[in-house]
Amino acid sequence: MNTQPESKNKNTAQPTQEIDLMALLGALLDRKYFIAGITALFMFIGVVYAVLSTPVYQASAMIQVEDGSASVPGFDDMAGMFESTSAAVTEIELLKSRSVIGEAVDSLKLDIVAEPKLFPFIGNRAYRKFTPMEEGDVAEPSFGASSYAWGGESINIFRFDVPRTAINRGFTLLAQAGNSVALLNDDGDQILAGKVGEELTNGKFNLTVRKLNARPGTEFIISRKDRLNTILDLQAAIGASEKGKDSGIINLSLQSTKPSYAEKVLDKVAAIYVRRNVERNSAEAQKSLEFLEVQLPEIKKQLEYAEQRFNDYQIKRQSINITLETQGVLEQVVKLETKLQELNLKRLELGRKFKKDHPAYQGIIEQIQAVESQKNDLIGEVGNLPETQQELLRLKRDVEVSNQIYTLLLSKTQELDIVRAGTVGNVRVIDYAEVNTSKPVKPKKALIVVMATMLGGMLAVAIVLIQKAMHKGVEDPSEIEGLGIPVYASVPHSDYQDKLTGFTGRKNKAGKAKSLLALDNPADLSIEALRSLRTSLHFAMMEAKNNIIAISGPSPGVGKSFISVNLAAVLAQSGKKVLIIDADMRKGYLQTQFGIKWDDGLSDYLSGRLNLAQVTKPTKVEGLNVITRGQIPPNPSELLMHSNFSKLVEEVSAAYDIVIIDTPPILAVTDPAIVSAHTGTTLLVARFGQNHLREIDLTRNRFEQNGIDVKGLVFNGVVKKASNAYGYYGYYNYEYKSDK
Repeated sequence: MNTQPESKNKNTAQPTQEIDLMALLGALLDRKYFIAGITALFMFIGVVYAVLSTPVYQASAMIQVEDGSASVPGFDDMAGMFESTSAAVTEIELLKSRSVIGEAVDSLKLDIVAEPKLFPFIGNRAYRKFTPMEEGDVAEPSFGASSYAWGGESINIFRFDVPRTAINRGFTLLAQAGNSVALLNDDGDQILAGKVGEELTNGKFNLTVRKLNARPGTEFIISRKDRLNTILDLQAAIGASEKGKDSGIINLSLQSTKPSYAEKVLDKVAAIYVRRNVERNSAEAQKSLEFLEVQLPEIKKQLEYAEQRFNDYQIKRQSINITLETQGVLEQVVKLETKLQELNLKRLELGRKFKKDHPAYQGIIEQIQAVESQKNDLIGEVGNLPETQQELLRLKRDVEVSNQIYTLLLSKTQELDIVRAGTVGNVRVIDYAEVNTSKPVKPKKALIVVMATMLGGMLAVAIVLIQKAMHKGVEDPSEIEGLGIPVYASVPHSDYQDKLTGFTGRKNKAGKAKSLLALDNPADLSIEALRSLRTSLHFAMMEAKNNIIAISGPSPGVGKSFISVNLAAVLAQSGKKVLIIDADMRKGYLQTQFGIKWDDGLSDYLSGRLNLAQVTKPTKVEGLNVITRGQIPPNPSELLMHSNFSKLVEEVSAAYDIVIIDTPPILAVTDPAIVSAHTGTTLLVARFGQNHLREIDLTRNRFEQNGIDVKGLVFNGVVKKASNAYGYYGYYNYEYKSDK
């Protein structure tokens, strides 16, 4: 006797942890219309976004960085002094420096932003699509929204100064009649007002509108951006990369919704960069030129002083020329002196660049020492000449040396001036900025639509899978049988029954059926399943203590009443004398199934107000009678526990072949347990996809706690689903009609 409950516990099905891929595929096929709808919705959103989104254009330019600065023809040696190699990476950083970008921001006034106010969503597209027939044409406002710009409106602000606290704040500029404007704050208060072209100021705000093309009443949104943030944003927006390795070719790019803006900014940045590169390369020549310009006056004074002394000595000694021997020595000494002065000039220049222990500087010192040694040797030879010739030689030497040095410095100065003026830098613009307006870089419309469609599809699939994972309603009768509860019948969902009740929902609290499904459509698959249940009950009730069947379920809405009335009709059609009792005295509605009133029913009998004959009502089905719920009592459970209910059971059991009692849900109230204690057979009704396995097991346990053995279960509302077809349980109900 103790083995039966133990076996039931052992057979209790445990949730499997395996993933049934075919069942998941079936679940997706069941919700294919939902998935298709969500996917189509996202595709539509993607198409709308792609159509209405503002296109982004890209301006591109090309700059070449050469290995060294160009030389001026005829001055290759001179220009070679200032050659310097520059890696493209270094030039890119210089090009995107705050100094260069900042000058472009200041020059183009990029920190002043002025945009026409556009209508939400569609205004941008309408503004872009407008094509003016003549200069100055503007589009007519749509929907009466005259404060918005619809196409052709433009503004050019030369100056807009605001207090520090108003930086990055938006202001409204209102176009007025008579070529006038008004500046408004967020609250609509007027700050400035005046004519276009005039400087408008109130001490804190300064505004100068250079040009305005708009209808009176059109609004513009203007703001003064923080200069540093504007520079940083432009630095991030400008793309610069070297084309190939060590090619010296730099590609510049800038994306913007306005092609003219992108071209203007890129060209300005490139122009500033090239100009600064030229200035940087000519800086060395400028510094050397400044040095020579300081030395030239001193050398000129020395020349004039030497010439004066030489002339005075000749007059004093009445000597006109020096001897040929002295002339030869003089030429050599002058040559060495000139070379010595050149080396000293070079030493001074290197001294500004290098330390004294640098090899280049030390090399110049050694050359100077060698030349001085040669000069001293020649001067020693002069000591053998007559005193007059020696003095004349020294004076003549000073004149010649000063003249040579002055001529050399003057020549160098002119050469450096030419080099400085002719410096073109080691960078040049190959391609100026240009935008292909026929091919915007963003948005990629086809890609957006594809990605939106894919996102919608994946989201819909994810929703279906999550719902399936979270919804544990039983859809496979084998899971119920795993609990040890026999499934007597699987009743398919009837679309025809939905027509009879007038709706397709599950909550049939006030059905308005004019006829039973078993009468109106006896060939329906649901009725065929109930005929199969009738056969199963015939054998199940052979050992029952009486001919009374109690039908209950775990929760409301599982279809107990549908099963009860149609099973009773099927039994009556087979020649049985059947009585159906609505024992749900709280919310019972069996009367609606037969088109009768609920009064004079079970509660009236149990309270002793009426007898059995008075509460028993005939139906349109021959051999089928019904007892409705009657008046709603305040204590249904107590009435069922009254001896009158036991008396009723005895009377109807003797008077009818089969008695079916429709009871409320066992998990809601205790009435089904009280009723089932008097019946010979107890059946449960569970709904496909609604009742959980744990819920069904708890229902069976609730009956067993009251000493009632559940004979079996009717699986109601079975829907043909792909998830079942691919799973372990198929939909094995087929329509089999006779030919007409």
